[in-house]
Amino acid sequence: MISFPTALDALDVARWQFGITTVYHFILVPLTIGLSVMVAIMETMWLKTQKEHWLKATKFFGRLFLINFALGVATGIVQEFQFGMNWSEYSRMVGDIFGAPLAIEALLAFFMESTFLGLWIFGWGKLSPKLHATMIWLVAAGVNLSALWILGANSWMQHPVGATLNPATGRFELDGVGGFFQVVANPTLWLTFFHVVLSAWLLAGTFIAGLAIWWMVRAANSGEEGEKQARNIWRPVARFGLLIMFIGGIGTAISGDLQGKHLIAEQPMKMAAAESLCHTEKGAAFTVFSWGNCEGDNEPTKIIEIPYLLSFLATNDPTAEVKGVKDLQQEMVQAFNNNEAFKAQYGDASQYSFAPPANAVFWSFRLMIGLGLFSMLLAFAGLWLTRKGALPRQKWLSTLALISLPMPFLGASFGWIFTEIGRQPWVVVPNFATGADPVGDVFMMTQAGVSGSVSAGAMLASLIVFTLLYAALGVVWYWLMRRYALEGVSNKPTGEGQNHDLAFSY
Repeated sequence: MISFPTALDALDVARWQFGITTVYHFILVPLTIGLSVMVAIMETMWLKTQKEHWLKATKFFGRLFLINFALGVATGIVQEFQFGMNWSEYSRMVGDIFGAPLAIEALLAFFMESTFLGLWIFGWGKLSPKLHATMIWLVAAGVNLSALWILGANSWMQHPVGATLNPATGRFELDGVGGFFQVVANPTLWLTFFHVVLSAWLLAGTFIAGLAIWWMVRAANSGEEGEKQARNIWRPVARFGLLIMFIGGIGTAISGDLQGKHLIAEQPMKMAAAESLCHTEKGAAFTVFSWGNCEGDNEPTKIIEIPYLLSFLATNDPTAEVKGVKDLQQEMVQAFNNNEAFKAQYGDASQYSFAPPANAVFWSFRLMIGLGLFSMLLAFAGLWLTRKGALPRQKWLSTLALISLPMPFLGASFGWIFTEIGRQPWVVVPNFATGADPVGDVFMMTQAGVSGSVSAGAMLASLIVFTLLYAALGVVWYWLMRRYALEGVSNKPTGEGQNHDLAFSY
């Protein structure tokens, strides 16, 4: 049987450290994913149309993309080191599986994106226009491949496939080549990947539209020359960003709905906690506001319930049955007590609560959705006010654009918090709801993954150092992004013979 730390201090500090550094890093990731594709589209539009505003937009948002990419790399390096520092037991147990997609990401995707990004930065005026545009498309491909492999590793933790427990080594191992392809074909991976990419489009579209609208309104109210810049540069760029917002928003909603239905089947406890559903119900209502949990005799306080909506969202049937936290807890205790692998490692299942922290899961789920919907206000307002060649001058629109900028960043972060906290107390979630064997032998509780040889004091020291370092990097990121965003674009014509090198500003 696995021996756990005598106190939970080391486990708690390790979880806090991983959570803080991951959220810091993930703030930057969606913008990198979305903006890489958008900058590639802008440069391609310039090649196709030779319209000056597309070249100016490519350079303007290209600089911001480079800043974000560099800070994303700096904050992401620590993530993989933490598996060895604070989660060595986890790494030992799952390294043969979990390490494969991370290795592919580093050796293939990261080197691909970094190599072609260097050629794109220093290739202005040196590479042919078509070859130069190809470089940024290869960067975008590398960024998205990087996301795919990282999400592949995480999706295996959410729904492990293609692996078995080797009783001789006590480790999880792939079922040969076929097991690797099962990991790649994991439906959890592909639903998550499309949801992440489409939400990154929503975020990047908000970023582009927010800055372009702010500049458009400011320029339109600054005289004849400014009005010309607003109409010829910022308005078409704003319309482009607004269109991407709309596409990304609709795609995020559809992929999120599909992912939610998948979670009902694969991780029913996560979704039951996210809906404050304590008892199994037919025609379950969707709760708008709730506080409390379903532990013991507790019942959460619910405010505003929409009848039948939860059952409909979960199954497309408003009268369908949805399992509640307390019933799932009983089912899981019975299933795990009948599972020899679980009993050998963890003992009696009745001593554990298999429900995630209720309030954190409930509110992170709603904040993810609500903040994403807020961005769509800008999409609808901007598209309406810029229709038929109109050039809006309303200052409230520029204020809305600025307020909208952080909303998808926060929404994406809360989505990641929901995903990770919602699978607790598991670091590798058992396939409880699938197959003839309701559990199998591939699972791992979070408390079993923490490093036994690293003291809570050492973890706390590194937590403080990383938090302060990331805070400093966050200040640098904000200062650089704000500086170059306020710098705007030049009013001078950008002829093809000019030096378009983006590196000179650094």
